Parts: sequence; C-alpha cells; structure tokens
Amino acid sequence: MSHKEDNEGKRSSHHTELYTSIPRTCLPIVYHPDYNITFMGLEKLHPFDAGKWGKVIHFLKEEHFITDGNIVEAREATEEDLLVVHTKRYLNRLKWSLVVATITEIPPLLFLPNFLVQRKVLRPLRTQTGGTIMAGKLAVDRGWAINVGGGFHHCSSDRGGGFCAFADITLAIKFLFERVEGISRATIIDLDAHQGNGHERDFLDDRRVFIMDVYNRYIYPGDGYAKRAIKRKVELDWGTEDSEYLQKVELHCEGALNEVQPDIIVYNAGTDILDGDPLGGLSISPQGIVNRDEIVFRAATRRGIPILMVTSGGYQKKTARIIADSILNLHRQGLIGAEALEGEGSSSLVTSMMCSSGSVGSTFTAV
Repeated sequence: MSHKEDNEGKRSSHHTELYTSIPRTCLPIVYHPDYNITFMGLEKLHPFDAGKWGKVIHFLKEEHFITDGNIVEAREATEEDLLVVHTKRYLNRLKWSLVVATITEIPPLLFLPNFLVQRKVLRPLRTQTGGTIMAGKLAVDRGWAINVGGGFHHCSSDRGGGFCAFADITLAIKFLFERVEGISRATIIDLDAHQGNGHERDFLDDRRVFIMDVYNRYIYPGDGYAKRAIKRKVELDWGTEDSEYLQKVELHCEGALNEVQPDIIVYNAGTDILDGDPLGGLSISPQGIVNRDEIVFRAATRRGIPILMVTSGGYQKKTARIIADSILNLHRQGLIGAEALEGEGSSSLVTSMMCSSGSVGSTFTAV
C-alpha cells in the first residue's frame, strides 16, 4: 500500500466508539464483565473456562494491582467495526445458531433461538473483540496494553472455528494501519499451543505483517495453507517442557524482532501450553508461562516497541491464576506499570467515571 493510499484509507475510516480518548489515570488494561459467558450451564459443555477473564480481574484486584476505577471498560464491536475485516456474508451466517454451535464447539446451541445465541454467546465475544481493538490503540499511546480477553486466532475474515467467532487480532492491526499515523508494520508473536491460522489467512499476502508462531505440530488446526504466512515457524513435539520451550521462544523472539522492527507487537499469550491442558499437549509449568511472558515483554521494551497482549486459549481452571501471576510479575519487573497514575491527583470517583471508555455517565461494574 502506498503512503497516499494509506492516508486516503485513514480519511475514509468509519466512525467508531472503540478509539475514544482514555485518560492517563487509567491503566491500559481492558476488560468488561460481559466478557464472561454464562447461560444455563451450556458453557460447561466446552473445556474452555468461559469465566476465566473475570477471575483474572478478581485476582489482580486481590493483589491491589488494579481497582474498579483504573482499568479500561471495553466496548462491544459494532457490525460496522467488524466489517473492517469480516465479510457481510460471514456475519450473516452467524445469525444461524447451527453455525455458531459449530464454531464454538457447543452442539446444544443449535437448538436455541439465535437472539439468545447473539446475546449470551456472541455479544461477549464481540465485547472482547472491541477490547482488543481498544487495547491496540492504548498500546501505541502507552507503550503496552493488555486485553484480559481476546486472542481469537482461529477466526479469519470469512470463517470461524475453535471457539473463535471474530478475528480480533486482524481487526486490531487493520484499525491501527487505517487510523494511527506511523503504524505501518506489525509483528504477531503467537505463543498459544495451537497454530494461529485465522490471522495467518488474513495476512497471507500482506508484507506489512510479520508472523511468528510457536505451536504443537500435531494438534488442531493443522492448516497447511495458512502456514505459508508464517515467517518464523516453530513446531513443537508432544510434551515439550520448560527448558527447550523457553530457549526456543527467546531465540526466535529476538530473531524475529531483529529481522523486522515493527511499529506494534501483538502478543497472543495463550496458556494452553500448561502441563495437563486437555487440548494443548505441551508440558510447560506455571513458572514457565510467567517466564515466557517476561521474555516477550523484555524483548519489546528493550527495543521501544509498543506491545498489545491478549490472553487466548487455556483450558484448565488454574489458568486464570497463572495469567494474573504473570501480569503481576511483569509489573514487578518494571515492564508494565502505573507510572501514568502518579501525580494525577484525581479522586477515585472521577477516575472511575472516566475509565469507562470516555463515557462520564458510566461507571465500571465490579466482578
């Protein structure tokens, strides 16, 4: 894309509520209680813990790292937002409960009226998608951002799968390319246990996006066509343990960022690499996950590259605690922090009102 075309794209972008101004009193951590999927116990039919995002927030609040008032309240992505990447035909297909049941791998959904499926399943996923887009802009503004949800890396512009109905990683990057001056190259570091075939299909012919993917070679999705988009491919064997894994992550992370220095890193930090995960097939310890995230953030910080982290897969109840521990470790190591909060002098009430995506009339709802 030429510089002229890029500028024209920025001028013609649709109106969105996802790039509203966020005050410096807010930490660039994005969440909404609507992330969590609860509906008549149907969510328990999938191995994914559909309430893990709220548990992460609960643990971070327990450790006094965040409060109701200083995190950013996510907004739901609208259809117009989604059309930046998704085809109209694909979004229309989501109006069929059978399609959503197939994508989310929860068969009983096919028997429910679609308005319930939209409200109880797709709205949480749209809100997480909006959170990833918001966090992308925050990462550029603050140097780092974490969406406590998102990471739907199996979804592309015209197909979903593997519990992923919306292509939030692709959307976040496309929004930045279209709307933020100086953002023209992105690197995706995908460390979920599964191949990130969704964003790979979306960016297959886009030279602006460098993809590094480290995954178990033997599990879903095994998408050979999408693999052509991976610039650094690290295929792991069953039961890979900490030592080998962390060595490979550090080697290839450094190599990827030395090869191409991007304007933004999107880090897909799946915790399904954890030993005992029913789907991941790897044997990484909780401390290994904490160390992995630190490696990626150190590489970004050392180079001064903004980084957006999304939490992606993880299919054990203890993954929420590990995600929280990792975020707390990043803070202890000085890789993320509350520097922006110092010296602001705002009352907690004002802060709480302002962190709701710029909407003064809306206060954050506690988990």
